[in-house]
Amino acid sequence: MLKLKQINKIFNEATPDEKIALDEINLHLKPGDFVTVIGSNGAGKSTMMNMISGALIPDFGNIEIAAKDVTRLPEYKRSSMIGRVFQDPMAGTAPAMTIEENLALAYSRNKKRGLRRGVDKKRRGIFQESLETLHLNLENRLNAKVGMLSGGERQALSLLMATFTQPAILLLDEHTAALDPARAALITNLTKTLVAKNQLTTLMVTHNMQQALDLGNRLIMMDKGQIILEVEAEEKNNLTIEKLMAEFQRIRGEKLTSDAALLTV
Repeated sequence: MLKLKQINKIFNEATPDEKIALDEINLHLKPGDFVTVIGSNGAGKSTMMNMISGALIPDFGNIEIAAKDVTRLPEYKRSSMIGRVFQDPMAGTAPAMTIEENLALAYSRNKKRGLRRGVDKKRRGIFQESLETLHLNLENRLNAKVGMLSGGERQALSLLMATFTQPAILLLDEHTAALDPARAALITNLTKTLVAKNQLTTLMVTHNMQQALDLGNRLIMMDKGQIILEVEAEEKNNLTIEKLMAEFQRIRGEKLTSDAALLTV
């Protein structure tokens, strides 16, 4: 469902500020895979996500989504294939529009546009039924402005919108990091439910090692633009944070320090 082949990205090349953001990245997600991604700040996690979404174009390498080469395809042309939830609850929705209007936009993402009404009785029923699964009473607030919702409610709505059209790949970019523990737990549980229910192929970046261990069937660790560790389902079930930290030290010959401590938050 997703293939990254020999992906390279260098920022400010041939200058004193040169930074190798991605270095020979190879990654293959089969349909239904749920892969969690961990790594310290600057490891290349968000750059990789932006590469998949089309916000960035690789210097070298190829990207395939659902067997289609999208390497040079602009972001807006990939949007029908991708659902994405960002760290900032404000980023995934239009705050001046109502819940119903936001859902209508998401619902139409991979459909042909026409002159028919954006929301009719049938669609409103679909929206309400979907919102009921969140258990946040949003199904009774369809005309509420999204900007008036709490961070947790907006992130739940963003997650629902991202999964609405059964995207080929779901990208979760530290989507619980900005929330308090209670709301983060709510969104984590909702993520489990929606991904399993829709059998979505998912790539999730997280700064939280325990969350990375608890979710998904595979795990990768990144450092300095490289994938330095890949863990399959059976091995992942027996992993602990301590074992992951020890594995990093074995591979890199040094302990995780400074901003890498975010991994244990």
